Amino acid sequence: DATGIAAIWNHAIDETAITFTTQRKTVPGLQADIAARGPCFQVFEIDGQVGGFATCFPFRAGPGYAFTREHSILLDPAAHGRGAGRALMAALERAAKAEGVHSLWAGVSGENPAGVAFHARIGFAEVARLREVGFKFGRWMDLVLMQKFL
Repeated sequence: DATGIAAIWNHAIDETAITFTTQRKTVPGLQADIAARGPCFQVFEIDGQVGGFATCFPFRAGPGYAFTREHSILLDPAAHGRGAGRALMAALERAAKAEGVHSLWAGVSGENPAGVAFHARIGFAEVARLREVGFKFGRWMDLVLMQKFL
């Protein structure tokens, strides 16, 4: 799945402001992430092809944050409107909860109102808006922090 995930993620990195990073994902790096995260790396397929993914990872370093994770979710445009996002997040939340996660965070670009709305629909609450903390495509962007207790 790493090749399909890389294609979706790198498209978002190269072409959109939904992620602030400019560092492209590699297949070997994703293979390592998938192996390390196990059930906390969920994939959605459409006709045998990767249509999207959701994963979670440590929120911050240190033992005090052991039960808090941040997540990423990205869909291929062909997967939009099929319930894939909800299904991926439900599976990811189950896996995270099984690992003892108490609090799940989303960092959503302020330029992605659909992402903010999606997270609100599945039970995330906006807890902060960090003004102009992201910089990409020659402009400053806000980061919306959203949280859900599992």
